[in-house]
Amino acid sequence: MLMTKERRPAIRTLRGWAISVLQEAGAIRECEEHGWIQDRADPHARERAFVMARQDPPPGVSAQAAATAC
Repeated sequence: MLMTKERRPAIRTLRGWAISVLQEAGAIRECEEHGWIQDRADPHARERAFVMARQDPPPGVSAQAAATAC
């Protein structure tokens, strides 16, 4: 277990990674009844997701491409 940063689960696609970043930032949530992704319409959460994507992109992806994926 890392003490400095919590490990994220392995994500296989850039789309999957972007969804996990948006969920972590609180920009989207999963519908409890259907399992669909719902936008929370929170511009501050979306901006946090962009910042997170730029600061910690997945391996092999540029910061700009990671932010664009979100």
